Amino acid sequence: MKTFIKVTEIWIPDKERTQLEFGSGLYGALTDFKAASEQQRFAYNEGLPGKAWAQGHPIMLTEFEHSYFKRTAAAKKAGLTCGIAIPVFSGDFLLAVVMFLCGDDEEHAGAIEVWSDTSGDTLRVVDGYYGTLHHFEQLSRQIDMPKGQGIPGQVWQSGMPVLIEDIGRPDVFIRGIEAQRAGISTCLGIPISDNTEHIYIMTFLSAKATPIAK
Repeated sequence: MKTFIKVTEIWIPDKERTQLEFGSGLYGALTDFKAASEQQRFAYNEGLPGKAWAQGHPIMLTEFEHSYFKRTAAAKKAGLTCGIAIPVFSGDFLLAVVMFLCGDDEEHAGAIEVWSDTSGDTLRVVDGYYGTLHHFEQLSRQIDMPKGQGIPGQVWQSGMPVLIEDIGRPDVFIRGIEAQRAGISTCLGIPISDNTEHIYIMTFLSAKATPIAK
């Protein structure tokens, strides 16, 4: 069974804390991409991990071509279509940057969203990757989520992860009807600690044919 998340990486500061170096990773059968990654280094604000370090919150890159992504050719060969980097801080001290690299096609779909309160006292999608789920993306980017409402709002209110395995009903998931049409069945919401003054919530949505991971 194919999964939406193909690669997981952890990048850690080097001894001088001037660059990020490879810490560990899960690549499955993507051995060529693993080999291209293990020797990489990222300076502050360089590449996707370095950008997340500099900005202090999750960063998503939905297209690698003609971007600041440093492994574009290897990613294309591996069938990777998007990446998200999540900085992990203790106060202002960067501990690591976690990266997820994803791939999808017409038959294998999923979505990753970053919600934030940057627009006021509600959450909105500030970044997202929806692959082939274009209608679902259009709807999602128009929604405001107050605290306690929807999965992002529940995560915000509780400060804890929320997992819903049947999101096809509107009484369970605000976008339930559209999710059902898109084949999405499961949503995981996770609060992200950051060193900024805003709230960040990540949601991982998986289609029935394509679990987020296994």
